[in-house]
Amino acid sequence: MARATSPLGDSNGNPTQAAGTESHTKDVELLRVLVSRRGTQDDAQWAIHPQLKLDLLPQEWQEVTDLMAKVTGIVGTRFSQVLTQADPEPSSNA
Repeated sequence: MARATSPLGDSNGNPTQAAGTESHTKDVELLRVLVSRRGTQDDAQWAIHPQLKLDLLPQEWQEVTDLMAKVTGIVGTRFSQVLTQADPEPSSNA
């Protein structure tokens, strides 16, 4: 089972390291969620590592697609709420 770990380390900001492991690690980005705003329009997108997509069975790919649609919806909505509170009127370029 996968477990979530912060890229920043523990709650004090110190890098975490499993006991008995070397400090040489390689990070691979498997999933990405990007939320952006242009004017008043918010957009949430997700992407998956191409090899991971190829390795998934059709049923697994459909499950990932459905779950990531939910994730981008939740994250995008929250992002929009936070930005609206921080900057209720986005500046105009006109």
